[in-house]
Amino acid sequence: MYRIDVLVQGYPGKSVCHGGLGWSTIALLRSATRTVLVDVGSFSIRPELKRQLDARGVKAEGVTDILLTHAHWDHSVNYTLFPRATVWIGRTEMDWASRVPVGFNPLPELYVADLARSPRLRLLEHGQEFLDGFTAHEAPGHTPGCLLFYLTANEVPVLFTGDAAKNRAELLSRAVDMTMDQRASEASLDAIWALWRKVPGTLLVPGHDLTMRLGADGRPEYVGQRRAGIKAWFDEDLAVTEEFDISAPKL
Repeated sequence: MYRIDVLVQGYPGKSVCHGGLGWSTIALLRSATRTVLVDVGSFSIRPELKRQLDARGVKAEGVTDILLTHAHWDHSVNYTLFPRATVWIGRTEMDWASRVPVGFNPLPELYVADLARSPRLRLLEHGQEFLDGFTAHEAPGHTPGCLLFYLTANEVPVLFTGDAAKNRAELLSRAVDMTMDQRASEASLDAIWALWRKVPGTLLVPGHDLTMRLGADGRPEYVGQRRAGIKAWFDEDLAVTEEFDISAPKL
């Protein structure tokens, strides 16, 4: 059994004119023998990630495993902060990411190259069972080797979808934004729905949204409350800030 804490809530939005927003989900799972992170976020999340780990008494050296849903910068770069952790990622994903030339894309090429050489790297195949109660499922589209992590060790199963299903809108519309292969993404969404419906009560943790479960009507319901905001300096006084709550639409 794992105790599960979502350390950082994923956010279902994009920046309008400043490139990638990249507020992705980071989850912590702890059992009697393992301390696991599912995705590790981007550079900008480091202060908050440390604060959340400190609040739970988790040291960087104590993290045993990192599960990466895919290689994009907003999910992967902070694996370097956890020196003793085994890093798990899909073989298809790593093979693809290692071949992509440097360019204006979401791959952190220096981190991909470093991870490819690392003795801590473990490559996962589709359908492979690993650790205690995890199964990896390929869910291509967003990238060629995106993985779902399906946890069955707990009484209530948990499905981590990464960016194969970034948010509630993608799950309900069966369409996706920011994909390399639209048809593959649609097939992956079908696979996600099949796993989600397999056991009543299953929790789904998406790449850029709150945790969800299926309600009595079969539609996704949020578990918890979103927190998101920005403070900005528009005044001449540094002590004066404007705070913008972006947790929900204004009615």
